[in-house]
Amino acid sequence: MNVSMMWLEAMLGRSLDVRETAERLTMLGATVDAVEPLFQGLDDVIVGLVESVKKHPDADRLSLCQVRVGGEAVEVVCGAPNVTAGIRYAYAPIGATLPGGLTLTKRKIRGVVSNGMLCSARELGLGHDHEGIMPVPGDVEPGTRLVEAMSLTDTRLVVDVTPNRPDLLGHKGIARDLGAVLGARVKLPVVPGATAAAQTPRRVEREGTVDGIRVAIEDVAGCPRYLAAVIRGVTIGPSPAWLQARLRAIGARPINNVVDATNYLLHELGQPTHAFDLRHLRGGAVIVRAAKAGERLTTLDGTDRALSPGMTLICDAQGPVGVGGVMGGANSEVRPDTTDILLECAAFDPKRIRTTRTALKVSTDASYRFERGVDVIGLPGALRRGVELILAVAGGREAEAAIDVCPTTPAPTTVFLRPARVERLLGVAVPVAELEDLLTRIGFTVVPKEDRLAVQVPGWRPDVTREVDLIEEVARLRGYDQFPVEMRPFRPTTVPADPVEVLKDGLRTMLTGFGLFEARSLPFDAGGPDAQAVRNPLSQEEGFLRVALTPGLVRAIERNWAVRERDIRLFEIGTVFRAGHPVPSETVRVAGVLTGARHPAHWSGKTGDYDQWDVRAMLEAVVGVAGAPDASVTPDGSGWVVRDAAGREWGRAGVVAADAPRWVGVVVGFELDLDATPRPPVRYQPLPATPVVERDVALVLPAGRTAAEVEAVLRQAAGPLLESVTIFDEFQGAGMAGRSVAWRLVFRDPARTLTDADVDAVITAVLTALKEQLDVRRREA
Repeated sequence: MNVSMMWLEAMLGRSLDVRETAERLTMLGATVDAVEPLFQGLDDVIVGLVESVKKHPDADRLSLCQVRVGGEAVEVVCGAPNVTAGIRYAYAPIGATLPGGLTLTKRKIRGVVSNGMLCSARELGLGHDHEGIMPVPGDVEPGTRLVEAMSLTDTRLVVDVTPNRPDLLGHKGIARDLGAVLGARVKLPVVPGATAAAQTPRRVEREGTVDGIRVAIEDVAGCPRYLAAVIRGVTIGPSPAWLQARLRAIGARPINNVVDATNYLLHELGQPTHAFDLRHLRGGAVIVRAAKAGERLTTLDGTDRALSPGMTLICDAQGPVGVGGVMGGANSEVRPDTTDILLECAAFDPKRIRTTRTALKVSTDASYRFERGVDVIGLPGALRRGVELILAVAGGREAEAAIDVCPTTPAPTTVFLRPARVERLLGVAVPVAELEDLLTRIGFTVVPKEDRLAVQVPGWRPDVTREVDLIEEVARLRGYDQFPVEMRPFRPTTVPADPVEVLKDGLRTMLTGFGLFEARSLPFDAGGPDAQAVRNPLSQEEGFLRVALTPGLVRAIERNWAVRERDIRLFEIGTVFRAGHPVPSETVRVAGVLTGARHPAHWSGKTGDYDQWDVRAMLEAVVGVAGAPDASVTPDGSGWVVRDAAGREWGRAGVVAADAPRWVGVVVGFELDLDATPRPPVRYQPLPATPVVERDVALVLPAGRTAAEVEAVLRQAAGPLLESVTIFDEFQGAGMAGRSVAWRLVFRDPARTLTDADVDAVITAVLTALKEQLDVRRREA
C-alpha cells in the first residue's frame, strides 16, 4: 500500500514528521517497508505558457514554440505531437538539471537554437508517457515552479498491510490508526470545487430504478449489496492538478477526471468503484447475476476472456459488461465523448472474487481489496463521496438519488470484552476507563455492562470477531513497548497446578514479605550420615548430594561476611537426598537463615539483631502456610521442633552453627520437610459414558436481580442431573421490563440415558423455584 504523507496530513488536519509516522505505523502493526521522497530533481523545472506554434523549416516532425516563462518569451524546438498554443506545459530552461542527471545547454536542432526543453511526464519521472509533453492544468502563472504549481512536495510510505486488515488499504484506515495514538480526529478532505453534497441512496431489497435505469441483484450470494448512481452531463477531460498530484504520489497514472475520481476513492476509502458509459448499457438495465456457460467478455485490458459458471457478472439487458469485483468490460468504458455515466459501488463475496481472478489469471487493485473484504455497512457513504468527487471534477448533475439494492440488512457485530480476561492475556491490569477510551478512539462503540464491555465492531473491521481480537486491539493501541519485558508466570492450559508448586508459591510470597531473599545453591556438600556419593564430584568438598538445605545457606552467609556484609536474610526451597538403592530418595524442603539487624540503621533509635524468637515466629508462619492443622511447634533444647499428631518430626528451628567473626551476631534459621505435610488426594474421574441433554432457557430478570443470584437458585433447584450452566446471550429492548439473559443447561446422568420427560421435570422445577424466590420468569418467544 502506497501512502501519501500530504494525504494523511490533510485527513488529520496537522503536520506529521515522516520518520515518527513510519515508526508509529510499524508499532501499530502496519510495517513501513520504505520511505520514498518524491519528485526529486524537479526544482529547476517551471511552468511555461506556449504562445505560438509553427513548423520547423527543416524538419516535418519538429515544431518551433514561443514559450513565455515570466516577462519574456523564448524559442524552444519541440518534437511532441500534442503541443498546442495557449496551453501551459512543464518547461526546463537552460542550465536546468532533470531527474537522471541530464543538464540542459543551449544547442542547435536542425539549424535552430532551442532555449531549453518542453518535458514529457517520463522525462520528469512523473509517469511513463514519452510521446507527448506534459500539460499543467489550471491558470498557473508562467514561471511558477512546477513542484508548487502541481503540489509535488510529498513523501511516499510503502506500508506492508497484512491480509486481516483490509481497512488499511485506504488512506482513511491508515489515518484512523494514526489518529488513535496521536489524539487527532480523522476527517475527509474538502473536495476543491464541490458545490453540493450527493443525495442519500434509496434502499430497495432486490431491484429498483434510478433515473430510468433498472438495477437488480440475482446473484445475492456473490453480491450482497449493490449501489448505483446516474450522473448526466459530465465533461471528460484531464483532472485538476490536486487530483493528479494525489494519484502520482501513490504511483498511479492519471487518465481522465472520471476514472481518476474512482481511483482516488479507492485509495482514500479502500472502496473500489466503477464508472460505466450509460450509452453502452443496453436495454437501460444493470443486472448482477452469475455467469452462464459459454459467455465471453473483452475486459478493459483488451483481453477476450472466457467466463464460467460461478463467476459474478455485471450485465446489461443483453450480456456481460464487467466481471464483478475484478475488471470492467471494454464495451462500456468511459471514453472522451462520454456524457452520462452510471457509478457502481458494491460488495462482493471475497471467496468468489479470489476464485474468479485466479481462474482469469488477473489481479487488480479492486480484486485485491474485495477478496479481503470491504465495509458493507459503509457503502452508501462511499458512493456519496464518489458522486461528490465526480460532480466536482467533471461537472454534471445527479437528477435522482442513487439506488441501494440490499436484500438483507447488514448489522454490526457485538463482541463482549472482560477486563479480567484482558489482564490475564496481557499480564497487566488495564483500567476499564482506558479500555473504553482506546476502543472508542479506533471507531468501536463501547457500552459498559456489569463485569464486561459490550463492544460494537464497525463494518470496516471484519477481522474482529472474538474477545481475543479486541484484546489485541488494546495491546496494539496501548503500545507493545508499554508492557513489561520480563517473563511472568502463566498457565497455558486449564489443568490445575501441582499442589507442591502451589505450596512453593505461597511460601515464596510469605518469606519475601518477611524481607528474605531467595537463594539457589548447588545440591552438593562434604557428606555425612546417609549421604549419597557422587561419582564425578566437582571437588572433594562437594563430593556428596546434600542431605539438608541449611549448610548451603550458611556457606552463602560466610561469603557475604568475607566482603563485610553483616545483615543477611536468605531462604531456599529445594530438594535434599538420602542414600538408597538403586537410586537415592528425594524430598522437598524449605529453609531460611538470618543474621544481623532486624531493620536498617536509623537516627531515631537502635535496632536489635535477629534472635531465636524471630525465627520461631517465621517457623510457625511457614507451618501455617504448609497446611498441617495437627502440627505443633514445641521447645527442644536450644530451639524448636515441629511434630505431627503421631509425634513424627518434620522440621526444626534455632541457632545455626557458623564460622562467624566477632563483629557479627548470632545466626538463626529453620528447615522443614514439605513432603511430610498433608496433600489433597488426586482423584481420577473417568470420561462419561452417557450422552448429555442440552436446553436453552431465556429468563427475564427484574431490575436489581443479578445473574449470579439466578444461577445459584437454578443450580439448587436442578439437582444432581445438572452438569453445567453457562450464559450465552443478553438482550434489553423497548417495552421489556428488565433484561433477558439466556442460559445453556447441560444435563447428564452417569448411570443411564436421560429422556425428554426427565429433563422437562427438572426445567419445570427450576422455573417454579425462580418464580417463587426471585420473581424471575421465562421469556416468551
